[in-house]
Amino acid sequence: MSLQAQSLPYVRAISPYLPGKPITELAREMGIPVEKIVKLASNENPLGMSPKARVAVEAAISGIERYPDQFDLIKAVADRSGVAQNQVVLGNGSNDVLDLIARVFLAPGRSAIFAQHAFAVYPLATLSTGAELIATPAKNYGHDLAAMLAAIRPDTRIIWIANPNNPTGNFLPYPEVCAFLEAVPKDVVVVLDEAYNEYIPPAERVDTGEWIKDFPNLVVTRTFSKIFGLAGLRVGYALASQAIADLMNRVRQPFNVNNLAIAAAVAALDDHQFVADSYELNRRGMEQIVAGLKRLGLEHIPSHGNFVTFKAGDGAAVNQKLLKQGVIVRPIGGYGLPEWLRVTIGKEPENARFLEALEKAF
Repeated sequence: MSLQAQSLPYVRAISPYLPGKPITELAREMGIPVEKIVKLASNENPLGMSPKARVAVEAAISGIERYPDQFDLIKAVADRSGVAQNQVVLGNGSNDVLDLIARVFLAPGRSAIFAQHAFAVYPLATLSTGAELIATPAKNYGHDLAAMLAAIRPDTRIIWIANPNNPTGNFLPYPEVCAFLEAVPKDVVVVLDEAYNEYIPPAERVDTGEWIKDFPNLVVTRTFSKIFGLAGLRVGYALASQAIADLMNRVRQPFNVNNLAIAAAVAALDDHQFVADSYELNRRGMEQIVAGLKRLGLEHIPSHGNFVTFKAGDGAAVNQKLLKQGVIVRPIGGYGLPEWLRVTIGKEPENARFLEALEKAF
């Protein structure tokens, strides 16, 4: 019997996560100079990292021989979120805390619910534990909360919700989410993934961390990879009840967030001007790209994130034409949307370059 056959069957059944194509990879494939390539595929902040975070990283290098101390970041997140420090769990990116939640509550004989077209890490985290994944049909390419509620079974332990959703950008108004939480059985954990929370217009935003005292089965996850511009440092966090946070910390790897990431994240939380500038750049860029898509007669899904998903017909073919022009966007056929592509909002010249390449592709 082969070594592969000795592995767990539910692990063999997992399809690996496919990240956005790196600039250097496209340069090798197409022979295009790196500086001529525009990457709008991975929802990264086009402004880069916070200036305060950069200074903090440079200062932290002098202590890189020491193991990390997570205290400062846990305190900063707790103070910002209005929760106790023992309700914060740090992760090597928010994907890490999603995996921790799955490891705590899922196993063979249990199930988790997620929505069609939702973030690919939810199936990965669920299936890696041997649990059954229940996919509910999408509603206008987003979550159908009524369908998700109806799908709950006695063996259901987790419900995954992304708000806004990736890769479609759909946003669930918070009164609907609150009503959903009130209806979910108290022994089912609801994971509210808010990776794009800071891109939600302030008038529509809610501090969901405050809900945990009323809904102890709620876990809120967020990341520093998006508006804070720290994707390469891999740092995220979960807000949860003390009981759930304690369980997550039991399976969390020691020192899962490194010294440079901790220093950068603490400083980034305090760089309010950078966040405001990033939000405003995204707002203007969203208007620019949506106007361009409309001009080209292309349907798009209204987005509350830092990206737009649009209908391209043959998504794979159009994507290939864009790549040949040195423009990287994200094909999402793996999400059950082969006719659609997702483009990250970039700086004004990058958005213009994308729209020009898109017009040529058609």
